[in-house]
Amino acid sequence: MAVVEELTGREAVIQRLRDVGLRVTGPRLEVLTVLAAGGHLDVEAITATARERLGTLTSQAVYEMLRHFQETGLVSKFDRPGLPAVFEVSGPPHQHALCVECGRVENVTATAPAPPRGSLPQWRVSDAEVVFKGLCPDCHEEHPSR
Repeated sequence: MAVVEELTGREAVIQRLRDVGLRVTGPRLEVLTVLAAGGHLDVEAITATARERLGTLTSQAVYEMLRHFQETGLVSKFDRPGLPAVFEVSGPPHQHALCVECGRVENVTATAPAPPRGSLPQWRVSDAEVVFKGLCPDCHEEHPSR
């Protein structure tokens, strides 16, 4: 999987698209630039932000671009139960924290544990994901009794 180290500036984004064999187009460049700005964004947020700069862009086109970005390892997807998935530029391995109140997602620098010895006989485990669930600081402040 390709890892995007730092996408600072348009030239870096253009080079990353070329490095993974994707043609550089205005919409691809804009969508990847929006994601490179940081955070975990759903398709509607990505579309709205990119549309401000491009003028026109459909959610369907963004879904297609994100699919290509995922296939080439440029972007990762994080599924939030009951909420739209969010996307981020791929980077070093990490885990996530999910606010169960508002759906906010934050990166957590932590290594996922290996399964206990003997618990998955005959399995060849290639990856594990840990999701820390709770209230983000904003929601905790709003609902201190939870």
